[in-house]
Amino acid sequence: MCRAKVSICCVLVAVAAAVPRICAAQAEPATIADAYRLFYNAHYEEAAALAVTLRSFGTQDLENDEVRTSALLFQLRGLLKGQDAREGDKTDKAEALKRCVTCSDVLATFMTDLRHGQALAREILKTKPNDEYALFFLGKLDLNYVWLQLGLLGKKTGWDEYWEARKSLEAVLKLNPNHVRARVARGWIDYIVNTRMPWGTRWVLGGGNKKRGIAVVREAAAMEAEFFTRAEAEFALWDLHVRERDFLRATELAQKLSRTFPDNQEVARYLAKRTTSRATR
Repeated sequence: MCRAKVSICCVLVAVAAAVPRICAAQAEPATIADAYRLFYNAHYEEAAALAVTLRSFGTQDLENDEVRTSALLFQLRGLLKGQDAREGDKTDKAEALKRCVTCSDVLATFMTDLRHGQALAREILKTKPNDEYALFFLGKLDLNYVWLQLGLLGKKTGWDEYWEARKSLEAVLKLNPNHVRARVARGWIDYIVNTRMPWGTRWVLGGGNKKRGIAVVREAAAMEAEFFTRAEAEFALWDLHVRERDFLRATELAQKLSRTFPDNQEVARYLAKRTTSRATR
């Protein structure tokens, strides 16, 4: 219990330190853009906490829920010290979760914000079924849940959310084929279904295509887009290159990302590892 209290205090201190830095640099109140900036610099706890702070100045909207659940998801990944779960390590993930002092609180918070965002999006879509904003964020929130279950916890669940996400994102792209974030998310679906699911399950999930998924994300990363939208596409493409062991392209993109987000220690560690790897050959 004491360790949990210490952890909560650390988060509050981090946020208290982060918000003045942001406001001082901008000479204006923090915004959702500052939460994104923290997120893409891999300050996940601070990003999640700032999203909550911002709610005191406005409403808990879909974008706020999405950036917070994304930050909590990456925070949880760090706490579990793991990459995506693989077939056969479900028990290891369960044990790691039991040993994690703060994970239950992060999970509970994630689910609260996830359910809030899903309910809000679905309510909007009842009266505006073609609302691009609600469709996209519903799909993105659903995918965060699917990644939590399938990717981090190794549980084969969340199929209702998977189908809702797929349907929502396809609806967005039908309305707006140049929606960069929807293209990235849809590309990830193609890639993950193709690479992580056995053939029979792939068929049940509507099929996947690794090459198409990578191509879609690559195209999205090259499109004109708002700053953080481009960042999301570039980080997604970097992740895909790493998964495919395409280290030349991954390193080139990581170097670019490190210049844009110099505080991101995950990118810095990757580049240091690649430098060491080349030096030992």
